[in-house]
Amino acid sequence: MPTPLFIAFEGGEGSGKSSQIARLAAQLRSEGHQVFATHEPGATSVGRAIRELVLESDERIAPRSEALLFAADRAHHVETELQPQLRSGAIVLCDRYVDSSIAYQGAGRTLSTSEVARLSEWATGGLRPDLTVLLDISPELGLARAEKRRGFDRLEREQHDFHDRVRQGFLRLAQAEPDRYLVLDATRSIDELAAEIAAEVRARLAA
Repeated sequence: MPTPLFIAFEGGEGSGKSSQIARLAAQLRSEGHQVFATHEPGATSVGRAIRELVLESDERIAPRSEALLFAADRAHHVETELQPQLRSGAIVLCDRYVDSSIAYQGAGRTLSTSEVARLSEWATGGLRPDLTVLLDISPELGLARAEKRRGFDRLEREQHDFHDRVRQGFLRLAQAEPDRYLVLDATRSIDELAAEIAAEVRARLAA
């Protein structure tokens, strides 16, 4: 059975995570790997209901409630999708994971990041990515990109200082665990970023 690999993609709004996941998934499949690409929140039927509540509703949600809802989505996602795929030997590519909760609900909402991390640890049963790709971009540029693609969801409509705290939250996580992170400037070309990500993944697979 092939060795599984769990790769999370993180970053602020408009950082290009979806595009890079699609590029990497296609490249890995062309090389014969089993690949499962997914996202949070909302990859399952339960998750879609949670996503609609936390992102599409205009109703204010208390920060702790928001953190718990994202954790509920993640707990179900891990048990019903991620763990089975990893057990089958797949390379799992996930658009957002635990670090998004620490950055958005912890740093962004000014909750205790250690408490949010503990909640996520419990929700996931301790499942951690082997590699986290952080696509770093300023909130101004990222939100401008996101606005061109579609309308803003509830989190995207937050004030600039919220998004700046989120960005800094991601960067602090990367600084604390440099061996787990690949931090890339998301303003670089899509092709350059894709090539660097693929090279890093191949190196991990060969290790």
